[in-house]
Amino acid sequence: MPRIPIFKLGPSAGSYPLRLISYTPALSLDGLQLGIDNVRHDVWLSPEFTKVAGVQIAKLIAKYGNIESLTVAEPASSKSMFAKFVPGAAKKVPDLKPLLLELHKSALNRAKAEGNPVIDLLGRASIIKFLRGELSAQYTKALERCRGTLRGYEGVRQQKALEYRETVAAFQIAKKRILRQAGQELFRILREIERENLATMRRSLFGEQRDADYQLFLHQFIFLEESRDSYLAADHYVLIGGFENDPDSFGNIRALAFEFLRSVVSENESSDDAQIDGWLNAPENAHELVGTGEPSERDHKARLQPWIELLEREKLLDLAIAAYEVVSLLPEFTPLLDPQQLKYALVFRKERDRVEKLIEEHGKLSVRSLDSAVNRVAQCSGVPRAKIAARFLRDFMLYHRDLRRLEVLNRALEKVNLIANEKLRDLSSLNGTLYEFLLAEETKNSGEKPVVRHAILKADVRDSSRLTRLLLQREMNPASYFSLNFYDPVNKLLPKYGAQKVFVEGDAVILAILEHEGDPSLSVSRACVLAREMVEIVGGYNHLLQRAGLPPLELGLGISFQDASPMYLLDGDHRIMISDALNESDRLSSCDKRLRKAMQGMSVPFNVYEFRANESADAEMMKYNVGGIRISEAAFNRLRGEVSLEECKLEFPRLWGSENIRYWSALVPVGADTFRRLLIRVTQTPIVDPGEFKLVRWTDSSIYEVCTNPSVYSALEKTIGQAKS
Repeated sequence: MPRIPIFKLGPSAGSYPLRLISYTPALSLDGLQLGIDNVRHDVWLSPEFTKVAGVQIAKLIAKYGNIESLTVAEPASSKSMFAKFVPGAAKKVPDLKPLLLELHKSALNRAKAEGNPVIDLLGRASIIKFLRGELSAQYTKALERCRGTLRGYEGVRQQKALEYRETVAAFQIAKKRILRQAGQELFRILREIERENLATMRRSLFGEQRDADYQLFLHQFIFLEESRDSYLAADHYVLIGGFENDPDSFGNIRALAFEFLRSVVSENESSDDAQIDGWLNAPENAHELVGTGEPSERDHKARLQPWIELLEREKLLDLAIAAYEVVSLLPEFTPLLDPQQLKYALVFRKERDRVEKLIEEHGKLSVRSLDSAVNRVAQCSGVPRAKIAARFLRDFMLYHRDLRRLEVLNRALEKVNLIANEKLRDLSSLNGTLYEFLLAEETKNSGEKPVVRHAILKADVRDSSRLTRLLLQREMNPASYFSLNFYDPVNKLLPKYGAQKVFVEGDAVILAILEHEGDPSLSVSRACVLAREMVEIVGGYNHLLQRAGLPPLELGLGISFQDASPMYLLDGDHRIMISDALNESDRLSSCDKRLRKAMQGMSVPFNVYEFRANESADAEMMKYNVGGIRISEAAFNRLRGEVSLEECKLEFPRLWGSENIRYWSALVPVGADTFRRLLIRVTQTPIVDPGEFKLVRWTDSSIYEVCTNPSVYSALEKTIGQAKS
């Protein structure tokens, strides 16, 4: 749900109006097909991914549970025991991060192919649900293996059995910690692939829409077995009470925050529970309300002081100070002492006596650092105390927001049915209710899917007959000239973009990018990036040719699109494609020779134009395409559906100064972590006097060019950089 700014002014507020943000987390899977139980959505996750994830999670459980020593108890059989203890450990197992990235990309691509971003949300939720379940399942399996190993030593080697019994007992006691640490490692990987790749790819395909939905998958609570964890709260939020009867329980602090917010909003403004809950879900509001506690923030002082007084009234401010002091004590005193014990010991004498007794009984710890922390809590006053009060409100809001996100995520996960066997998979697939998210290799092995649409790219060499004559006159080989400087470089690009040759002439090549059912819908955008790279590569070869005294190559490219599968004729074993897009790409790539001379005096950074000779509907059309990429209107409309096109405000020289131009920018995913920028120029077709080549008027018909001039992209990147700053 979008964040809505709300303006409020309270009677005790400062001299300026409050601007509070309201945020209510939401995640809807509406619009997706219900599964075979008519309640949940059926999902089949990649078997290869689930297998590798299980092995890697088992390794994390063994690592954080300190049970790896059990696998090397007998040197002679350590290898076989480790293989038994952690399945898959005997052979090299792929890293989890690249597989997680590939599976998330699979969900994104399927969502794009079907034009439904909710499918990607379903994929995300399904992966989270699987990883959660696998954490618990692998812990249980590890515990069973521990007990099995222990039984093997009972009555045989008593000393070893005693050691292993202590290890297994510690493993059981530390279950919550082990699952938290393993979950945090998984969360780290998910956050990395989101920042490094997925966020950019998603915005490239769908724009900024639904960004708020994805925040539900990127908070610290997503892998918690329980909704509250003292260690995690202390590290990432603030340590509040874990039980409802604690003085600083979540409910008590939330009630106090409600009271505070009601006190600072205008009596004439509504402030029902839902509205206040929305304010508490936005940590940014804390700064707007109370600032940071610095003495220089006079505008916030009128609201910070009532907040401090409320905390003091409920005897919560000392506990808040202690909550931050606890963090530095955790490495020394845990797992002997729980973070909550430490926090209350810093404030309450009775709790401190109990903790000091435990420390004394342990024998290896000193109370010196505990005493220092107690003194810091007791002596905290003035500005430091105000700063902690302000920080506490912000951190509690952060905690409140992520708890709300967790609640929403859990409700969504209840709607996901992870299919676990082939029989149910076949049943759901047969009924058309199955959502499959597979790795690329698994998709290939599942058989070729039918072609549903295709893009055609034609690259034509300008004035090839003249080039051929010139080379022959100099006793050079035109065939090798075209092959080395045009065909061979283009051939190397084809696998990168999934393109295939349709036809090759002496001075032209026709390529097709076929879009199969379930593929990412990127045929036109990939054709555009491929065309731009072809122009760049040929331009690079031209520098070498000119230095060698050879004539340069000039291309004209045309891209067309057909929202259907092409047809084929068979010539023996050879397939011949039939498609209207072939003829259209030929027209788009063409160029009139006489226009090349006429356009030489035009100082514009563009390469594609079309002119009409007179007003009649069947008037002669004069086309210019030198070093340019022209796309059809259907291809442009398809491009708008494939990637997010954003209109740009750019200024460049225009034909006759009156040309009406619009520019559209897009970021196209090319590889695993590679994106290419496209700038599309949309301009009008003018009617000109063919004799003097003067403008008569502009028509309403449009032409579409993928810009190739480097200066245009430099200006675009500068504009984007300025907008971000």
